[in-house]
Amino acid sequence: MTTPPPEASDDADTRLDQLVGLVVALASGNLGARMEPSPANDRIDAVTVGLTMLAEELQVLTEDMELRVAERTRQVADAHRQLERLALYDQLTGLANRTLLTARLDRAVARAERRGGPPAVLVLDLDGFKVVNDSFGHGVGDLLLIEVADRLRGIVRDIDTVARLGGDEFAVVISHATLDQVVEVATRIQQALARPVQAGAQQCWVGTSIGIRLAEPNLSAETLLRDADTAMYVAKGRGRGGIEFFESAMHATALRRVRVAEELRAAIADGQLQMRYQPIVELSGGRIAGVEALVRWQHPVRGLLTPDQFISVAEDTGLVVPLDAWVLDTAIAQAAKWRSTVLGTSDFGMHVNISPLELRSPAFADDVLERLGRSGAVAGDLMLEVTETQLMGEDAQTARALEKLRAAGVGVAIDDFGSGYSSMGYMRRQFVDVIKIDRSLIAELDSDPQQHRVAAAILGLVDAFGLTAVAEGVETPAQAARLHALGCRFGQGFLWGRPVRARTMTDLLRRSIDAPGGRVQRPVRPGTGRSSTMPGSSAGGRGP
Repeated sequence: MTTPPPEASDDADTRLDQLVGLVVALASGNLGARMEPSPANDRIDAVTVGLTMLAEELQVLTEDMELRVAERTRQVADAHRQLERLALYDQLTGLANRTLLTARLDRAVARAERRGGPPAVLVLDLDGFKVVNDSFGHGVGDLLLIEVADRLRGIVRDIDTVARLGGDEFAVVISHATLDQVVEVATRIQQALARPVQAGAQQCWVGTSIGIRLAEPNLSAETLLRDADTAMYVAKGRGRGGIEFFESAMHATALRRVRVAEELRAAIADGQLQMRYQPIVELSGGRIAGVEALVRWQHPVRGLLTPDQFISVAEDTGLVVPLDAWVLDTAIAQAAKWRSTVLGTSDFGMHVNISPLELRSPAFADDVLERLGRSGAVAGDLMLEVTETQLMGEDAQTARALEKLRAAGVGVAIDDFGSGYSSMGYMRRQFVDVIKIDRSLIAELDSDPQQHRVAAAILGLVDAFGLTAVAEGVETPAQAARLHALGCRFGQGFLWGRPVRARTMTDLLRRSIDAPGGRVQRPVRPGTGRSSTMPGSSAGGRGP
């Protein structure tokens, strides 16, 4: 047996020790550890090369795995952020949503209890947004909302929060707010939204009504938002474009409105609605040329209610749609009955005020014509009244509906003309037949020279456009005489009677038709107050 030289044996032992160290290093995860082969090129070197190659492969696999893990981690983080945005932010505007706003408002209230002033929450609703959507489409409406969001961001501080609650309703939380700061922010918001908004190719005008709630200890975010929302609806109900601070009485009012809505829904279904009719009279002879039908609600507890006590609730809750349907059916059926039993060939008109919600329905015109056909009524006996404020937001759908009805013989009247939004543009519309002059221009006609001149100018314009004028709210013979002298053909008001039941109106119509010259024989005692008209859902007839 050959014994290796001592030097070779020592070298082998050293390399074995190095090999063991390499194995330990690799096993501990140090894949970058290496051992250089020796000139001996023996079995130790073969093992060393094998381990080195394995380590390099493991290192490549490990680096690839680390890259994959890093990418998956990034994707998970991105997904988490996306889910957070979906859960906490409005996708259209990028503003906070109700969930995030509520959380931040709760934190702001908690901080205020420890230090600093209380926060305030503003809830605002865009005035006129539905008109934009209906006129130009939801794409333009979305662009408008995005621009509104940008303007709101530019008004508040970094520590404040702007949120979109849904639709065209926004909220702002002002941290550490003083009363002056809150008023300043609300005023700046109104000023910012008073400027026209360029939404794509369309220039849009909107305003805003704002409700404000100052935080108090122990009040939750939901309560603060509810109260601010209540104040906003009060601001909108007082003429739009207003700012209202929440008062405790508002909450009681809101609860009453909810109760009224529930009761009104049952009233429509249970037959508690009634109709009254007020004559529209020819000024030259006193003949009844038409009627305006006014809905009443026979409440089981509160008695007979006039429209001003429930119509706004109907409009806010959508109940105006079934209410309008009942009014149309009742008024059209009554017109058909009078035509067959009393009127004969006499001219007559049944006026029906239409809510904006109904007017913009794509099926509205067809629905009205179907009702006329079903009842056997004459289309020419029906006059639909549309307020000026509704026509301010006139869109293509409204125009098409009114033009289709006009072509079928149904008349169209502009109601409350002169109440604040008058425009000669309405008179030029081909689908308009009658202008009903608002009672505010009649009240002092016989005593105020300026009002006399205004009424004369309006009547001159009505005549120039070939339309018919009806003066509303006539209460004295002197007013009637002045109107007749100015060329007004028809009047309506307490001078000729309060709204009455169909049976009583039937007798009045017979007397009017049978009287010499068509004059009503039995005068009705004039009232002293203003007649109660139904702003969105009363009925009436074809123009006088």
